[in-house]
Amino acid sequence: MSAAALLVILLIPLTAGAEGETIGGTLVFRADDERVPVEGVGVTVSQDGQEVGNASSDGAGAWEVPLPGSGLYVVTLDVSTLPEGVTLTDPTKVELPDVEVLTGQQKKVVFPLGEGTLVTPSTYRRVAALFVAGLKLGAIIALSAVGLSLVYGMTKLVNFAHGENVALGAVIAYFFHASSLGANWPLLVATVPAVLLVAAFGGAQEVALWRPLRRRRTSLIAQMVISIGLAFAVRSLIQIVFGGEPRAYPDFAGQVPVEILGIPIVPKHLFTIASALIVLVGVGLFLQKTPAGTAMRAISDDPDLAESSGIDVDRVTLLTWVLAGGLAGLAGVFFGVNEAISYDMGFNLLLLIFAAVVLGGLGTAYGAMVGGFLVGIAVEMSTLFVPSELKGAIGLAILIVMLLIRPQGILGTRERIG
Repeated sequence: MSAAALLVILLIPLTAGAEGETIGGTLVFRADDERVPVEGVGVTVSQDGQEVGNASSDGAGAWEVPLPGSGLYVVTLDVSTLPEGVTLTDPTKVELPDVEVLTGQQKKVVFPLGEGTLVTPSTYRRVAALFVAGLKLGAIIALSAVGLSLVYGMTKLVNFAHGENVALGAVIAYFFHASSLGANWPLLVATVPAVLLVAAFGGAQEVALWRPLRRRRTSLIAQMVISIGLAFAVRSLIQIVFGGEPRAYPDFAGQVPVEILGIPIVPKHLFTIASALIVLVGVGLFLQKTPAGTAMRAISDDPDLAESSGIDVDRVTLLTWVLAGGLAGLAGVFFGVNEAISYDMGFNLLLLIFAAVVLGGLGTAYGAMVGGFLVGIAVEMSTLFVPSELKGAIGLAILIVMLLIRPQGILGTRERIG
């Protein structure tokens, strides 16, 4: 079965819901155990830097903004319109980023209001919260980067289609979890077939595409261009089937942060970090302690010597593609849990994945793990100094600086070329 045929089988159309999406809420604060509505406070809703609409709270404190469709929105409270003596009890909530609105949903958000004056959040609270967010993003990048690095170590192919495996994992899990045509399984259960199917898709790519190209001695440059074309094809197919609007997993939507050591942490961030660390430790043990892992490292070091030693290079390479696909699929589910599911999510993450692989060292799985966490932390912490819209550029900056200073990466070794 070809990779394209397998992909068509995996992607079953997802139904669209009804229209009429809105974001709204009620602005109230407690005074002497009474809920007092706050009238005339302005709220603005934007998407991708463009204002979608605004509203002012009425006499009951209620407000609502119609939306053009489902997706990810930013909701901002105009603190200058708050009446005297009323303020946000948590100043970090003046802007609610990444508010997920599902198809047909009337989303409700809450701004914590109270009596008093505005208090600036402490530096510790802000830095610590960003550090946790960086660990979460780093865990997702590390899972994706390990697979890409393993494939490069085995075949020397820079696979630009790797990001689409990430998107596939998130979309397939959504089908089993939340689609009206799916099984409506809990997300933890739906993740299992998603990872297995993306792993099978990775193996199908190797058997149907990359192995024949290698046997024809197709150049690495030509293979890289083919991977770019494959990425466009898979991304377009996902967009046709899944649609262009972002969606969210219902199981993990709208979680309330919990305070740990004075740091507001969303539980799904902790779940992502812990789960990813367990998987990465498992991958490390697999590479070090199993015959298959030893064979992978041997082929990565010297494929000709490994083959002459009796290692089945084709079989081990197939296993590598399967492992890379499964890790990317799992990363896609984690990314969808913490951000949103969209057809281009893998493409948006690809630059950071490349930055992690280069930072850690091309072809080294452990370097990709380290690089993933370092890139994730650097990207999130950069918002202390640059606008959040520009934090993605930090990944590109890391990539450029690393190539200039230490091209082999942190854990890579120098190689003589020519």
